[in-house]
Amino acid sequence: MLKCYSFDIVCQEIPDEISLAVNISRCPNRCPGCHSPWLWEDEGEEMSDEMLRNLIGRYSAAITCFCFMGGDADPSEIERLAGVVKESFPHLKTAWYSGKENIPVGFDLRVLDYVKIGPYVEALGGLKSKTTNQVLYRILPDGTLEKILL
Repeated sequence: MLKCYSFDIVCQEIPDEISLAVNISRCPNRCPGCHSPWLWEDEGEEMSDEMLRNLIGRYSAAITCFCFMGGDADPSEIERLAGVVKESFPHLKTAWYSGKENIPVGFDLRVLDYVKIGPYVEALGGLKSKTTNQVLYRILPDGTLEKILL
């Protein structure tokens, strides 16, 4: 189960996209220096299909992408809900920010257009740092990953 702690419309997370970014609680990674340690807690509204469709429905005319910020506690539910977004709102792209070093084995990347992987390492910085360990990928139609340089 995933829980939505908060959400916002953002323009920085995915290049050239206006994203509805949903912050998901129950993060198991607990990265030192995390900018959102409150997301470690079990807080927020359960992300059911209905909740997801209602939330996106309110903003679908203003956004081009739906971005799951977290969800490493239940990657299979990220995969399932990304499929719900694709089916219900085919005009939207989908993205997932994961703090894990690798995409989970068996995860169907076809439900996503973008994926960010890598834990936050304070000494290395975030995605915009030249020394970061985090990587943002565009998922091409054939399922291959194309690294996006920020």
